[in-house]
Amino acid sequence: MKDIFKPLDEKRLSFFHIKSLVTTGMGVFTDGYDLSSIGIVLLLVLSEFGITSKSPDYVSLTAAISGSALAGAAIGAIIFGLLSNQGRKKFYGIDVTLMTVGALLQAFVTDPTELIIVRFLLGLGVGADYVLSPMIMAEHANAKDRGKIIALGFGLFWGFGATLAAILYLALQAAGVPPSLVWRIVLAAGAIPSASVIYLRRKIPETARFLGRIRGDTEGVKGVIREVTGTEVNLTSNLKDNTSFGEYFRRNWALFLSACILWFLFDIVAYSGILFGPSLIASSLGINSGVFQLLIEGAFTIPGGIIALSLIDRVGRKPLQVVGFVVMAVALMSFAFYKSSAGASFSPIIAFFLYGLQNLGSQAGPGSVSASGILGVELAPTKVRGLVQSLTVASGRIGAALTSFVFPSLFHEYGESFAVYFLATIAAIAAVITLVAIPETKRKPLEESSREVSVETA
Repeated sequence: MKDIFKPLDEKRLSFFHIKSLVTTGMGVFTDGYDLSSIGIVLLLVLSEFGITSKSPDYVSLTAAISGSALAGAAIGAIIFGLLSNQGRKKFYGIDVTLMTVGALLQAFVTDPTELIIVRFLLGLGVGADYVLSPMIMAEHANAKDRGKIIALGFGLFWGFGATLAAILYLALQAAGVPPSLVWRIVLAAGAIPSASVIYLRRKIPETARFLGRIRGDTEGVKGVIREVTGTEVNLTSNLKDNTSFGEYFRRNWALFLSACILWFLFDIVAYSGILFGPSLIASSLGINSGVFQLLIEGAFTIPGGIIALSLIDRVGRKPLQVVGFVVMAVALMSFAFYKSSAGASFSPIIAFFLYGLQNLGSQAGPGSVSASGILGVELAPTKVRGLVQSLTVASGRIGAALTSFVFPSLFHEYGESFAVYFLATIAAIAAVITLVAIPETKRKPLEESSREVSVETA
């Protein structure tokens, strides 16, 4: 079986890979834009609807507005993960269509409830995209460059989207646009990048691995390999996988569970900063929310992503993720300790630098591994890849939605330092889990990294 897909695994990085990278990556670009933009304009939204920190429903509404897209993403991931065994491409394009419609509708909401509903709709598309895009890219990619392709398309593209949101917000403010229009324009503009790839997503070829291992379409496999690599393969036997779902889960449940837990823990930490960094943290440092987000992305997140791109296929996924989680834990502990103990010598610049380091560690490590979907696609055999990927995505989104309620509550009830120490502890736990539970998968064919071959030949 490995020999059939060998042309895909050994194909040099080509124009097809680059086009597929942009086609798939723009969904995550939009996700980065949509989920960071709500953090940037959150205070404007709350002000527009007369919600203040003294309002009795302040915490619940803040959490619901911030977390509704994440709740939608968890549900969308499960739905489209189950549907993915009907075809990776079959539903590709529906995800970005949902994101486009949801983003546009934000410009026309008249109350918090309507905003929560349309962001939930947007989230359904985000969840679908996080399942379909990494699978399609991984199943088309070569083994040597698969890590950097996914890290760029589903890690660094997120940072590019978040950066654009901050730039647009600052530009509208500088132009003197009324605040009531600023947040509507910023949120609705997320429709543009997602709409730009609807057509391209409908034209991307079905993956050879889906056609062979799930559908059993021999001629389809040969056609896709010919299109992607220019190589003719001699395939006469049926590749369809007859191993049961239960057998795969019986053998690999610990790996699948570990991948779910790691994305869950990462998103608790990461989305505390994404959703509330530009509002709560930036306000405590006296920094404009747009400036805060732009500096975080430009000085820490994007450089972290570049580090990941340069090392993920050489050093490997596991070392990067362990070190990244450790850096996040140390940076957050240092930030909380400095803010609570600096006294009269406190410097917002030092505090911002310490906080920003956790974004560097995040994107250099788990943000480009767990949160880019690598573990789900590389550890799960083709037949159960869609389901496992949906479970990992949903776990992450549940963690992110949970933090939209937990972090502001901890922040307001127990103070900033306590809330940040809580996040640091979670990052440290995730580093240990990665170290003891996750195998290295760099440069291995998907059939080998997922142990699909060993199960079939057992």
